[in-house]
Amino acid sequence: MDKVERFGRWIGRWFTVLVILWAAFNYFLPRTSLWVVPNTPYLLGIILFGMGLTLRLEDFERIIKRPVPVLAGTVAHYVIMPTLAWLLCLIFQLKGATAAGVILVGSCPSGTSSSVMAYLAGGDVALDVSIETLSTLLAPVALPSLLLLFAGKYVAIPTTALFVSTLEIVLLPIILGVVIHSVFGRKIEKITKALPLVSQIAILMIIGAVIAANHANLFTSATALVIPVVMLHNLSGYGLGYLFSKLIRLHDPQRKAITFEVGMQDSSLGATLAMKYFAPAAAIPSTIFSIWHNISGSVLSSYWRNKTELAVPSQVKVSQSAASSDN
Repeated sequence: MDKVERFGRWIGRWFTVLVILWAAFNYFLPRTSLWVVPNTPYLLGIILFGMGLTLRLEDFERIIKRPVPVLAGTVAHYVIMPTLAWLLCLIFQLKGATAAGVILVGSCPSGTSSSVMAYLAGGDVALDVSIETLSTLLAPVALPSLLLLFAGKYVAIPTTALFVSTLEIVLLPIILGVVIHSVFGRKIEKITKALPLVSQIAILMIIGAVIAANHANLFTSATALVIPVVMLHNLSGYGLGYLFSKLIRLHDPQRKAITFEVGMQDSSLGATLAMKYFAPAAAIPSTIFSIWHNISGSVLSSYWRNKTELAVPSQVKVSQSAASSDN
């Protein structure tokens, strides 16, 4: 199990590079992952089941004990990202399934990799996990409602089917994971060590499936605007998330957590639902988002980490000079 855990850490360290390489591989050899296309809901269920296995009752108690930052971060996520997606569709004049795909990824709950980025950046990981948990639990209601509000003019929104699917794909695996963790406790700790690796492999498989299904339409004039739209969507989410957390006077670690929670989406869920309910083109924004937000998140977390590390020696020097002056 130690070898699996070490391999998982190695995959995590190079995950952004692996995502890009795997996407390129499937673009040129799409048959590699075509068999995965009908199985993407099961892969997403595995990811969220793993998330449930890592959660404890204490995680839900933390939401109750510190509700204000958690509720504020969740509301910011579900207000900022869908609204940004809708505005970008208007500005860039996106139409049909492409516009629906941008709004779909904007309406998804927080991305599972946000907690990793918050940890690397020195953010409040407990707050990050709490917002991620709450936004995911709210997804069966929030996602269909937001799609109906913002994307109804682009495509027909099967709200009831989306609600049921999101319950099955998102909520049931999480609840099952929490129940198993609560019943077996420490007996499953060895299994949870392998979960990051399992989740990373599942995410790679979903990305490969969406690239394989859309390789003929991935870089066409119809989808050329998707890349800058996705980049602007993600970066604007970071910026507005940080400004919002500063506006409500949260501390620096909490600002970092909310920044990642607002700007990073569960693009695997977006891609899965797009493939099931909309045209294949609707899955392209989620796929590009999945690749891009891992890159931008890694860069931002590295910047914050380096900034913190540079600040610490300066503080030490100030303390030393103050101590010598006292002497």
